Amino acid sequence: MGDGFYGELRRRLQWEKEELEKTLASLNSGLEERLTDSVGELSAYDQHAADLGQETFDRAKDLGLRDNTQRLLEDTEAALELMDRGEYGICQACGQPIDERRLRAMPAAVLCFACKDAEESTRDDWVRPVEERVIPFELTSEDNVGFDAEDTWQALARWGTANTPQDIPGAVDVDDAYINADDDLGIVTPLEGIESDDRLAADWDEIYPRPREQTGHDFLKEP
Repeated sequence: MGDGFYGELRRRLQWEKEELEKTLASLNSGLEERLTDSVGELSAYDQHAADLGQETFDRAKDLGLRDNTQRLLEDTEAALELMDRGEYGICQACGQPIDERRLRAMPAAVLCFACKDAEESTRDDWVRPVEERVIPFELTSEDNVGFDAEDTWQALARWGTANTPQDIPGAVDVDDAYINADDDLGIVTPLEGIESDDRLAADWDEIYPRPREQTGHDFLKEP
């Protein structure tokens, strides 16, 4: 890796630093405005709950974007500082040179691929939703009376997914346009689906199958 390569990466890092600083300043400017002012209300407790709900969601999203932008900016500044010290391109964990292809893809990288992969595989913090610690991940596991991953999926997907009826075989409307939409919600066996105040619908033919019609061959002939 020659001076031309490092010069190219320095220019990229400096450009990214400037863009990240602009983005951070824009996010901070928007977050400085009071929540009620952004929707033109005097109080956060009023008759326009939907407007405030959307604004609260946008505010939380902007906070997440700001934190991520701040982290990227710190990584970029750290890479530029390593360049000034003549230590850029050297893994800060093992001391081996970082592959040129990795630096081209991520100029702010300070760890080689092997060390970065090892760091992520041994992280102690739980980055997935806490519910996944107790709820099985697979949707194909056997049914049980507990609230499992299948129940979680059904509870969320019935409010809408990116699917349309043409994406799910057998679906005839939007309510059927998700996997396992044909399963009964809130029950495990058909017997639990007996109607109660019109809240559940039962398949009576499945619970109490009709007797099979008898034919002449079913009767024993007298000797």
